[in-house]
Amino acid sequence: MVPKYNPQEIEKRWQARWEADRLYEVHENSERPKWYALTMFPYTSGDLHIGHWYAMAPSDVHARFKRMQGYNVLHPIGFDAFGLPAENAAIKHGIHPYKWTMRNIEKMRHQLKSIGAMYDWSREVITCQPEYYKWTQWFFLKLYEAGLAYRGKAPANWCPQCKTVLANEQVVGEGVCERCGTPVTRKDLEQWFFRITRYADELMEHRDIEWPERVKLMQRNWVGKSVGVEISFGIEGLKDEEIRVFTTRPDTIFGVTFMVFAPEHPLVAGLTTPEHKKEVQDYIERTRAQTEIERLSTEKRKTGVFIGAYAINKLNGERVPIWIADYVLLSYGTGAVMGVPAHDQRDFEFALDYGLQIKLVIASPAWSGEPLREAYTESGTMVNSGQFNGLPNEQGKEAVADFLESKGWGKRTMSYRLRDWLISRQRYWGAPIPMVYCPRCGIVPVPEKDLPVLLPEDAEFKPTGESPLKYCKSFVNTSCPKCRGHAQRETDTMDTFMCSNWYFLRYTSPHYDKGPFDPRKIAYWMPVDQYTGGAEHAVMHLFYARFFNKAIRDLGLVKFDEPFTRLFNQGTVVSGGAKMSKSRGNVVTPDEYVSRLGADTVRAYLMFVGPWDMGGGWDDSGISGIWRWLNRVWNLVFEEQKAENLPPIDKATENELRRITHKTIKKVAEDYEKFRFNTMLAFLMEYTNYLVKLKEGRKVDNAAWQEAIDTLLLLLAPSVPHLAEEMWERTGHKYSIHNQPFPSWDENLVVEEMITLVIQVNGKLRDKVTAPASIDESEARELALASERVRAHTDGKKIKDVIYVPGRLVNIVV
Repeated sequence: MVPKYNPQEIEKRWQARWEADRLYEVHENSERPKWYALTMFPYTSGDLHIGHWYAMAPSDVHARFKRMQGYNVLHPIGFDAFGLPAENAAIKHGIHPYKWTMRNIEKMRHQLKSIGAMYDWSREVITCQPEYYKWTQWFFLKLYEAGLAYRGKAPANWCPQCKTVLANEQVVGEGVCERCGTPVTRKDLEQWFFRITRYADELMEHRDIEWPERVKLMQRNWVGKSVGVEISFGIEGLKDEEIRVFTTRPDTIFGVTFMVFAPEHPLVAGLTTPEHKKEVQDYIERTRAQTEIERLSTEKRKTGVFIGAYAINKLNGERVPIWIADYVLLSYGTGAVMGVPAHDQRDFEFALDYGLQIKLVIASPAWSGEPLREAYTESGTMVNSGQFNGLPNEQGKEAVADFLESKGWGKRTMSYRLRDWLISRQRYWGAPIPMVYCPRCGIVPVPEKDLPVLLPEDAEFKPTGESPLKYCKSFVNTSCPKCRGHAQRETDTMDTFMCSNWYFLRYTSPHYDKGPFDPRKIAYWMPVDQYTGGAEHAVMHLFYARFFNKAIRDLGLVKFDEPFTRLFNQGTVVSGGAKMSKSRGNVVTPDEYVSRLGADTVRAYLMFVGPWDMGGGWDDSGISGIWRWLNRVWNLVFEEQKAENLPPIDKATENELRRITHKTIKKVAEDYEKFRFNTMLAFLMEYTNYLVKLKEGRKVDNAAWQEAIDTLLLLLAPSVPHLAEEMWERTGHKYSIHNQPFPSWDENLVVEEMITLVIQVNGKLRDKVTAPASIDESEARELALASERVRAHTDGKKIKDVIYVPGRLVNIVV
């Protein structure tokens, strides 16, 4: 009698056994090569939905595969536990953020364990625990000592009604405060920054790492390096003053017809003439209410205001009106740009809107003096450009730059879009910035021996959006580490990306207390061999973590340049045609399916919905198909043959069985390696069907059949670990299947048998090609149509039909 497949009982039992045996705890073992497999750790939102499982289960499958390949695999898990949602929950539900967070972690820990992943739970990291954020603060002090952390002014969202700073998430709708509905403005505050710009060039390089090209491109664009010239313009009426602008197009200098400042530019106030002051001030106030994203939007019409002053173009002596416009940012370049409407489409549209001159200085070969209908941005010949007339503009770029440098009016340089990382957050639930403000000594770092600076438990959470730390006297009031006089603590906390900058380092030695990590264990495990997570983190977490690694490398704390050697980005699971999210109300919770069908079914279905890097749609009928397949595998292994007089497996069938078994091993192994989980499962389903059919027609009692069944279980083990473990034990094998090596294949058995395929056109022989014996009709058709000899008879003709005789010929009818 076939034992019943009961996934709930099986999974619960094996998870308990693995945990009791500490099967997945790893140690620094030099006998096997190390493999650090890391999945981006989850935020403590309280519930895992199928979207979380889609990130975690397939990555666990790959880690299990590497373990079976003979690697010493570290596959840790932890929790990204600081952040605004916990603080909002404290206000909404009257519960301390720590209690809310730890309650969520307990629930998520249970859900994560139900996946059946090979996480080493002994290395769990929780970023809101003092033993973790003590070292986050220690890193801040080290960056401060190295001149990489500094305090400066930066605009923040400000609600004039609540009189408080708001996080971006608290600005809703058309830029209003989520609590009172008042329009939000921008206010300059002293805040903390990291000098990420010091590493701009290195962050553009991705040497010796295997990352998706789109992520590397996003990071290069985020840095936004431009090579050009910084040019000096005079200011009418101010002999000793100048305006410096950066341009990548010095060849267009004679086409400048206006200058645009960022509204925040320090020269604006002094240069604005009295009759323009009110209009200019009103425009500045409107600009401050916009985010940088809104200001840079390519979809909105560009606006600006003339300030009444003029710059002087030193190359031709022309007066250039000075405007302010919201699309120019003080933080990029010099905060001033030269307007060349004839050769920049944005400037062209601005000039049309405000009636400014459009002066062509680069002519196309076809230009005959007519007005431009749009900016001309291609190569051409310099005209209306003084001594540079007639030069090809690419040559003119160098000639103008040489002339400017010889006159002292400019210099070749580089500009970057990247700005220093603002890490200050005006909220409670984050790692406190370990700095003190003393009336006598100024800004003083907290001594390392006094770390961690603990978050106070008696902070009061008010529905004003303000950080409770500001009003917590027991936290704010302290003594100066230098003079011991009265001082106040910094009340800003750190951006949570600071916590995720180094969590993967802490995993290597989570209980080490002499530093953030044990240097010997870092030397063994780092860098991470395989990192998996969403591409949406390309210019945030992944970018910041690379910067942080390079910074602490320069401090001598680590010896490697990059934290993550390989990166794979999974796609997303959609439900109802949209990405799963709580805000959309379309999340699918895994708990129901795990309790009904088992974790292995959910794991396998998530890998089968589509290519892992592209994602797929959740469908209940699809998961039912996976459930039926796993039951079929179970029955294949345990169901006794009923027919008594079946013929035995003969030599030819045995050879075929071994050949198909080894081909399956090769295909599955290659797909596991390359994260092609959907096709890997398709091969295993094919293999299952073949074995079922063979069992129905032959007596299966020889070594080849046993090898085939053992192989099937071993190939399944990374994907459906509980089911594979159960079947492995029930078939009389030694515990555990997850300690077994992954099957290897015999190259002699996977070499394709080849045939000669005849190709005809209208019944006449035109070519003969060698092809695998397993070639199917679509592959044969493609091969035939690609033949050069055949194309000589088909090009320019209509193909009416393609007739395929399996294993023999293709006849193309034209």
